[in-house]
Amino acid sequence: MSHQKMPVAYVAGPYRGRTRAAVELNIQSARQVGLQVARKGWSPLVPHANTGHLDLADPQLGDQFWLGATMELMRRCDAVVLAPGWEHSDGTAAEIHEARRLGLPVFETVHALPCADTWRQQEEIQLQPAE
Repeated sequence: MSHQKMPVAYVAGPYRGRTRAAVELNIQSARQVGLQVARKGWSPLVPHANTGHLDLADPQLGDQFWLGATMELMRRCDAVVLAPGWEHSDGTAAEIHEARRLGLPVFETVHALPCADTWRQQEEIQLQPAE
């Protein structure tokens, strides 16, 4: 097993929906993107899978708590990949804004995400001192 650092990609996309069934569809969509991210050699961080339905367990925490908590996870990642429907999500818009503020690359589709080996090679080139 390689000792190279595995890059981590945060999957951003809609969570909330008009019905619980719509929320579940959003969770499953994000999980599918996470699986595709993993197939490219990245460690996927899918907040939908991590905190999905916890809003029901304690409604007093509210949407802003969960958005803040998952955004903190995003800040620790190497890149952001957008899940389908991201264009219609205020939460995802906030995540994109924060990612860009931090200089994190944002990939609009998982297909645009380079494989992890390519990513690591690009990172190594950027870290080499100038002669």
